[in-house]
Amino acid sequence: MKFNVDDFKKLTKKDFERAWLRGVEILSEPELSERYPMKGLALGEEHPVFRTINRLRTAYLMLGFREVINPLIVDDSHIYRQFGKEAPAILDRCFYLAGLPRPNVGISEEKVREMEKIAGKKFSRDEIENSKNIFHVYKKGGIDSDDLAHELSDALGVDDTVAVEILDIVFPEFRKIKPRSSNMTLRSHMTTGWFITLQSLHNRLPHPIKLFSIDRCFRREQREDETRLITYFSASCVVVDENVTPDDGKAIAEALLSNFGFEKFRFRPDEKRSKYYIPGTQTEVFAYHPGLKDTENEWVEIATFGIYSPTALAQYDIDTPVLNLGLGVERLTMVLEKAEDVRELVYPQFYSEITFSDMELARMLKMEKRPSTPEGYEIARAIISTCERFGNEESPCEFVAREGQLYGKKFRVKVVEREEGTRLCGPAYLNEIVVHEGNILGIPRTEKWNRYFENGIATGIRYIDGFALKCGAIIEDLIARGENGSIRAKMVESLGDINLKIDNAGFRYITGNNRKIDVRGPLFVTAELELL
Repeated sequence: MKFNVDDFKKLTKKDFERAWLRGVEILSEPELSERYPMKGLALGEEHPVFRTINRLRTAYLMLGFREVINPLIVDDSHIYRQFGKEAPAILDRCFYLAGLPRPNVGISEEKVREMEKIAGKKFSRDEIENSKNIFHVYKKGGIDSDDLAHELSDALGVDDTVAVEILDIVFPEFRKIKPRSSNMTLRSHMTTGWFITLQSLHNRLPHPIKLFSIDRCFRREQREDETRLITYFSASCVVVDENVTPDDGKAIAEALLSNFGFEKFRFRPDEKRSKYYIPGTQTEVFAYHPGLKDTENEWVEIATFGIYSPTALAQYDIDTPVLNLGLGVERLTMVLEKAEDVRELVYPQFYSEITFSDMELARMLKMEKRPSTPEGYEIARAIISTCERFGNEESPCEFVAREGQLYGKKFRVKVVEREEGTRLCGPAYLNEIVVHEGNILGIPRTEKWNRYFENGIATGIRYIDGFALKCGAIIEDLIARGENGSIRAKMVESLGDINLKIDNAGFRYITGNNRKIDVRGPLFVTAELELL
């Protein structure tokens, strides 16, 4: 259920533990949900980057490559081994990992008194000694940070929430510690991981060895822009074979990219001349895609390959030539999607306007009230049937829709119109909800409105359907309370008047894009309950 954000913000700031414990208040009662079907197909939405990754994985596997996961966190010594004198420049683009040192914690008599005040109890000598031992073991790495509060609560015989408060108030050492950097870095090039993997495998697998990995890399860019991100996916492969040549790189690039519709290829020496490649082997791959005919440049740079230098391979005791090819997944996806800004492509939730199709808007429409019993649904169906049959009968008139028994009580439900000179139902009772070009409309199925039904999404929800389901729910409650009553629908002005609601996201999209919800119309239907 929804909750008041501001109230929880204030309470969290004032008393975190109390706010945390109150979290259970927002949980809804368990019920069988239609949002997560137990069987059949669910229509999810795939991210374009991961769609490309899935296609790349399939292409590599079809080419006979074995998939591996390369180390993501590596000691900076590997950068020096692989890049030589170029290492400082490479490390400038690496993220170093830092951690919080574990403080020395002592428990003085004064701190014991503070702990007892918070806990509201006196601690025994054993409980204090156990606490000291907990902090000692924690300092030595014998207890994980996530378990410290729980271990302390056990040692002191108090609730976890009390232990957290003690750590926060009595031991400020935990709040004052500063991160301390290590020599470990996040991988900035997939090559960094390949050398480590190949050191382990090059003598243990039959040659030629063909491996691929599609995973994240991290580069400490000065800023992110339309072409660069701090973290990106690299789709990289290696071939270990004493007879490997740059022509193998060309063949792999062509075979790999042809799976994405690229038809022609050009290869150009890469001016960057990375030191981990043999001079003259580093090559850029340009590819032509017929789907890009309307763009400024039909030939786009997609990949780079080269043969690792023995100066780097020797550092890992690898004595066989290794071809490496890599491409940026986001770059390939931008080409396929004709995207101009990588930020919008990867993070549409931050950089792109969210749009909804008519079908998606239609799926956001839900009934506000529904019956909770089979009899309640029978009542709703009976009201609908009665209105379909007698809706145009002149008034005054009344028709029995259903007689039955619920909760041990006999009842009769009628559809009535007491006023003279009108009809049992208002003119709009058979109007139907249609979503057309981002608008939600309530219109009749007549020739005048045919194009909306043909070109839009007809939900199949009529005004009388929404009203009848609401009646079924209300009548259930009236019978349970032992009361007679009537339910009257008048002029429809909004979705709520026909028992409908739309998700807030859909409502904001409609109003924010100058679309409209127009369901106005005279419904004028009355259902009456009489207990027998």
